[in-house]
Amino acid sequence: MSSTITIRVEDDLKERLVRLSKATDRTISYLLGKAIEEVLEVEEWQVGQTKKAIEKADKLGAKFVDHSEVEAWLKTWGTKKEGKPPKCA
Repeated sequence: MSSTITIRVEDDLKERLVRLSKATDRTISYLLGKAIEEVLEVEEWQVGQTKKAIEKADKLGAKFVDHSEVEAWLKTWGTKKEGKPPKCA
């Protein structure tokens, strides 16, 4: 069973959809449905993998360093005041 949803898109995106619909002889609804399906597959996979990685790290008692601390440390590389690596928490 299908359901109706309404979305707002920029005019140029709508024009692209219309052109592709004509070129492929597919409905705009079909194209949007496929696009949404593909995005959902990727996003759901990414969320799942992130959850698995967090669970694995938690089980192993992994230690982490905040990204901003690593970034600040890396910016000192190759300078006269190269910093010490940040400590894991």
